[in-house]
Amino acid sequence: MSVTLHTTVGDIKLELFCEACPRTTENFLALAGTDYYNGCLFIRNIKGFMVQTGDPTNTGKGGECIWGGKFGDEIKEDLKHKARGVVAMANSGSNTNGSQFYITYAAQPSLDLKYSVFGKVIDGWETLDALERLPVNPKNHKPVQGKEAKIERVTIHANPLAG
Repeated sequence: MSVTLHTTVGDIKLELFCEACPRTTENFLALAGTDYYNGCLFIRNIKGFMVQTGDPTNTGKGGECIWGGKFGDEIKEDLKHKARGVVAMANSGSNTNGSQFYITYAAQPSLDLKYSVFGKVIDGWETLDALERLPVNPKNHKPVQGKEAKIERVTIHANPLAG
C-alpha cells in the first residue's frame, strides 16, 4: 500500500504498514481520502531530526482522528526509527494520536517504542532533502513566514479499505 504526498516542494511516496498498524493506517488513509491533509503546513521542522505535518489548523496543536478526538498507539517492537524516512504518528503522550505525523531525517532510536511507526519513504528523497533545507525559526522550529511548505494533496495508489 502506498500514497504520495504532493507538497509545494515536490512529491514524497510512502509505503504504509497496513498489516502491522491497521488502525493507524485506516485513520491516515481515511483522512487522506477526504482531503483532510490538503493545505496542512509542515509546522515543525528540525534539521537532522524530523519534519511534522497533519494539523489542519496549522498551529501544531490541532487535528483529530476519524473516530473523533484521539486513538491508541500501535507500537510494534519490529517497527523502529532506524533510518531516514520513517513515518510515525506525532502525539502528546501515550494513546493521544490524532492526525499529525512526522517523517524522520535520520535514525532516531530515542523515539523507539514511544510513537506508532506506520510507514516509510520509498521515493521522493530529494523532496525530503528540500524540506530539511527550508529556513525555520531556530527558537521554535516553525517555518519562516513566506517560506512555508505544505501538503497540496495526497494520492492513494491502492486503497485496501475501498470495497
